[in-house]
Amino acid sequence: MANGEKTAVLYRMVMAQHICPYGLKARHLLRSRGYRVDDRWLTTRAETDAFKAEQGVKTTPQAFIDGQRVGGYDDLRRFFGKRVRDANAPSYVPVIALFAMTALMALAASQAMLGTPFTLRALEWFIAFSMCVLALLKLQDIESFSGMFLNYDLLARRWVPYAYLYPFAEGLAGVLMIAGVFRWLAVAVALVIGTIGAVSVFKAVYVDRRDIKCACVGGSSKVPLGFVSLTENVMMVAMAVWMAVG
Repeated sequence: MANGEKTAVLYRMVMAQHICPYGLKARHLLRSRGYRVDDRWLTTRAETDAFKAEQGVKTTPQAFIDGQRVGGYDDLRRFFGKRVRDANAPSYVPVIALFAMTALMALAASQAMLGTPFTLRALEWFIAFSMCVLALLKLQDIESFSGMFLNYDLLARRWVPYAYLYPFAEGLAGVLMIAGVFRWLAVAVALVIGTIGAVSVFKAVYVDRRDIKCACVGGSSKVPLGFVSLTENVMMVAMAVWMAVG
């Protein structure tokens, strides 16, 4: 390598109908670590299959450093000491991201409407926005959500249609809370579904000691059923009570 320059060879799929996203990530990672990348494209399926057969690998991209094969994108991350995400590992990232964004939305709405971000209305909007976004995530794939929800919700286990109605009820209550209309309906819906949800989660986690995933952010969620799930339902109940007495 000239002048001590670090070089790497990267084989990745670049076809008319498909450019491998992990190939792009691997190239970026190498460049960010100071490597000059000899970027070699595999432009046909036949060329890709021949390369994999020659190297005895099942996937591309494949990176080589100092003549030695490092492997694909995950292997490169390990090579550089970076964490590799386990797709099946439990994670609270989705709910952290969701609540952080809805909190910022509530503060922004309060600033726009009331001239300051820090108001009681901002807190109300935060809960209502969260309910709407949570409902939206569930409605993206209601079959997956209902299947996961039936694992622990006490009412849904007795009456299956409730598993399909729940996201609509949560979204309806959230929208009515934001609009400030039909407060009696918003209070009733939030109080009912929040109470049933809180009791169901408490029983599944703290009484039955079950280790299962929560359907709170949709049916593909890796969020463990537990404190966060309980918080979602307690927030709804608290908002309902607040509106009822306010």
